[in-house]
Amino acid sequence: MGNKPGIEIRKYMDEAIGLGLFMASACFFGALMEYHGLPFSQAIPSPLLRRFLVGLAMGLTALYIFTSRFGKQSGAYINPAVTLIHYRLGDIKIIDVVLYTVFQLIGGSLGVYVVYLLFPAWMRSQEVNYVITVPGKQGLVLAFLSESLISFLLISVVLLMRLKKSWVTYTPFIVSMLITLFITFEAPFSGMSMNPARTFATAIIAGEWKSFWLYCSAPVLGMLAGELLYRKVKKIKHEKNV
Repeated sequence: MGNKPGIEIRKYMDEAIGLGLFMASACFFGALMEYHGLPFSQAIPSPLLRRFLVGLAMGLTALYIFTSRFGKQSGAYINPAVTLIHYRLGDIKIIDVVLYTVFQLIGGSLGVYVVYLLFPAWMRSQEVNYVITVPGKQGLVLAFLSESLISFLLISVVLLMRLKKSWVTYTPFIVSMLITLFITFEAPFSGMSMNPARTFATAIIAGEWKSFWLYCSAPVLGMLAGELLYRKVKKIKHEKNV
């Protein structure tokens, strides 16, 4: 027997809640650290330290989502690229890919919009600019390569942890740590998205679609490469055990 319709709908809504919370947190803490009308940007002059604090807040937010009841119910993919990989691995059906993605887009956008309604001056300011993801000063090529690399690293870790049951428990903690590190060190190059729905959510509220194609293609390509690595390692492991 298949899942009941109510359960199916709830897991899609859980994805919306997950990315909505993540984006609300990203906007709030990003604005908190960067908005010049608040004391933090002057009190913490180091951009690296400010990014670390935002990254830490985002990592903890992600950890909460991954370990929450609603996160466990849906799988806490909260990313169309991650969702696609799980479909390719046979974890979910094509209808899940479509509806997960739709709800991720809606939930993420609502998360950004709520923070905008509460703190419009923060979000509209030049230094915050709705926390949109845009290529850094180094240009499109490096931004594309950076997005691809961090997406590859993220999904590789997630999938390789599946090779041993005792490792799976630690996956949320490792992924949350990676999010913190990526925001701290990679954000200046691409804005650190790894997630087409994350970029869409800020772009639609800001009305800014600069290089949107990059944030749809690079994460997917990076994660497909990570999936390929996982399949090869899994095959080698299987052959050794035969």
